[in-house]
Amino acid sequence: MSIMEEVLRLRDELIALRRDIHRHPELGWQETRTQALICAQMDALEIPYEKVCGTGVIAVLEGGAPGPVIGLRADMDALPITEKGACAYASENPGVMHACGHDCHVAMLMTAARVLKAHQSELCGTLKLIFQPAEELIEGGRAMCELPQLADLDRVFGAHIWVDLPVGTFSVEPGPRMASADNIYLTVKGKGAHGAQPHNAVDAIVAACHVVSALQTVVSRNTTPLEPVVVTIGTIEGGTSSNIIANEVRLAGTVRSFSPAVRDATEKRLEQVACTAAQTFGASCDFTYRRCTPATINEPASTEIARQAVETLFGAQALVHLEKTTGGEDFAWFLEHVPGCYFFIGARNEAAGKCNPLHHDCFDIDEQALVNGTAALVQIGLNAGR
Repeated sequence: MSIMEEVLRLRDELIALRRDIHRHPELGWQETRTQALICAQMDALEIPYEKVCGTGVIAVLEGGAPGPVIGLRADMDALPITEKGACAYASENPGVMHACGHDCHVAMLMTAARVLKAHQSELCGTLKLIFQPAEELIEGGRAMCELPQLADLDRVFGAHIWVDLPVGTFSVEPGPRMASADNIYLTVKGKGAHGAQPHNAVDAIVAACHVVSALQTVVSRNTTPLEPVVVTIGTIEGGTSSNIIANEVRLAGTVRSFSPAVRDATEKRLEQVACTAAQTFGASCDFTYRRCTPATINEPASTEIARQAVETLFGAQALVHLEKTTGGEDFAWFLEHVPGCYFFIGARNEAAGKCNPLHHDCFDIDEQALVNGTAALVQIGLNAGR
């Protein structure tokens, strides 16, 4: 029996598992029910595991032959979104929804564990099944990849359900796939005064407006146009009344890039530009750059392992190109420590209305993607140690 046939036999249970998790979403660092579900299945399969990082789980399958240590990772947490879709398995937890597919990721890895357990004697080396909390908070990946339990990983693989790709297709490509995602926080400080007497003030709002404009020159004039960079100011807050000149304005934003060198240079230049722009108007600027997650950069040899696994199962026609995205993903922390690959599983079906984007309050998928993704994880697990 082929791997795909084995997974297809579990299709109903796989879908039911995903729907159960979807009905009971949990926010980052609160995934206690999801953790209990994972542990119960590992107990039933007699796969040893350890609870880590509060709500995370690492399960271990020792193969029948020597070989490397391979990690397969799934993220677990949901988003603070009220679900508005009409599906029968809609969230029962008000204000919380699996709108990013992490319910799918957990269900696929749990089901892959069932199939891989049946092939345990064929495995070369050790498989570590990594169920990671708090991806949406951009915290769980860093916490888990620094655990001593994962210090021996030789390669690591992760995947994401992707509604921009038709169901039945995969994107498995080397190099940068998702951007670094960092935050910036600025406080522009001036001097308040009566709105009718601007000459007695240092207007923090005027200075802040020029800071926002000046920051965009870091993208347009300090970075090569061959390297994408995004600088977005998402919030601006200042002032108390229409006739009072504000003495302080607070701003926050995000910075995205794919190159570690560009990331370093952008961080330095943003602070220089912000502080200088504020000083031009007699104000000052406190600038904080918070690094959240690195860029997700696939290592070529690991990517080839995943690519061959998909081709074995679905043929070369299933492999399609997907342009890299400026969205962030904390699996990048694993890839900073260990060679690996992060790939995308097509889940779009427009005829069935399964085409809303990630983080949408009506997000859903064509559940055939669960079968496809599970089979790919199993095949990677079998191939990666050989």
